[in-house]
Amino acid sequence: MSKRPIRVLSVAHTAVESASGRMRYRPFADRADLDVHLVAPQRWYQFGRAITADPPADEGVTMNILPIWFGRGGPASWYLHVYPGLPQLVRRLRPDVIHLWEEPWSFVALQSSLLKGEAALVLEVDQNILKRLPPPFEQIRRHVLRRTDHVLSRNPDATDVVRACGYDGPVTEIGYGVDTKTFFPKAAVEPKGSLRLGYVGRLVVEKGIDDALDALALTAPDVTLAIVGEGPHERELRRKIETLGLGDRVSIGGWRSPNEVADFIRSLDALLLLTRTTNAVKEQFGRVIIEAQSCGVPVIGSTCGAIAAVTADGGWIVPESDPPALAALIEKLRADPALLGTVAAAGLRNIQRRFTHEAVAGQLADAWISASSTGLAEQKQV
Repeated sequence: MSKRPIRVLSVAHTAVESASGRMRYRPFADRADLDVHLVAPQRWYQFGRAITADPPADEGVTMNILPIWFGRGGPASWYLHVYPGLPQLVRRLRPDVIHLWEEPWSFVALQSSLLKGEAALVLEVDQNILKRLPPPFEQIRRHVLRRTDHVLSRNPDATDVVRACGYDGPVTEIGYGVDTKTFFPKAAVEPKGSLRLGYVGRLVVEKGIDDALDALALTAPDVTLAIVGEGPHERELRRKIETLGLGDRVSIGGWRSPNEVADFIRSLDALLLLTRTTNAVKEQFGRVIIEAQSCGVPVIGSTCGAIAAVTADGGWIVPESDPPALAALIEKLRADPALLGTVAAAGLRNIQRRFTHEAVAGQLADAWISASSTGLAEQKQV
């Protein structure tokens, strides 16, 4: 008699859209040892817009698109929602593993922990700043972590946070995946001596774009910076560009589609991510790092949070808020542009090893299988 596949119920509000949160599940179509069911909200509210779930397509798993309650809850809206249909789904599927791509203080994490029964609970965490949460979120976090069998951690600081909050079980590193069909390498070009740098993301003080402008003012006139993004700091950035006399070397454009962002990144010699650490901000991952590396573009990052760990040897790391150090690196690359190609190649290897959707699916599968095996062993002991 053949052993049945491990049944996994994965809950993720990010799976509301097929072109983002569902892509890492597609490799499971080829896994006969796993029977994966994905739960996503029928409608999701984020950054002032309502997102209707894409219909099921070729996700490689069984999609369950369910209504949610409490989808609009002010600043805490991501953490208040629950699925009224989840109890029935759990009873019907009787999963071996319930996996949450949600933080442990969320109401849906509490809901899942109460419904799990004999299923192993696997939790995926990003939060990398330890702070005591207001009631009832702190109590929910500690309750959920006590019932968690395996943690998938986005960065070492996130591991430290769950450890400090009482979790003492196994932890596996997991990255985000990059769409290599959209973010693919640029054609090889001859080094040209000048240097075109770029930034993609929100225009906020914490992203350190001011430091890039100050560094640019210390470098040769043929070093330019192109910025793609929007945000509340744009007016101040434009004022600073004018003050520093960088109007002909810096451009700012608004948001673009993923394909347009990929084309933009491929036009660069290096991408900047210079986030500054604050009491409320520490870079949890930096998706634009892997998008750039997947396009064959190296990254210049700051020492903030997970940037160095994600970048690996596919870029350079400079101290936070240190324009002279950044300017010195820029001049070094301008003088020896062959370094860009060498490090870009290392970045592509970093992507293939850690950040394709296939690699991330493998990290998920290993954690699910490990948690399921541990749960079965504990049931036998009981």
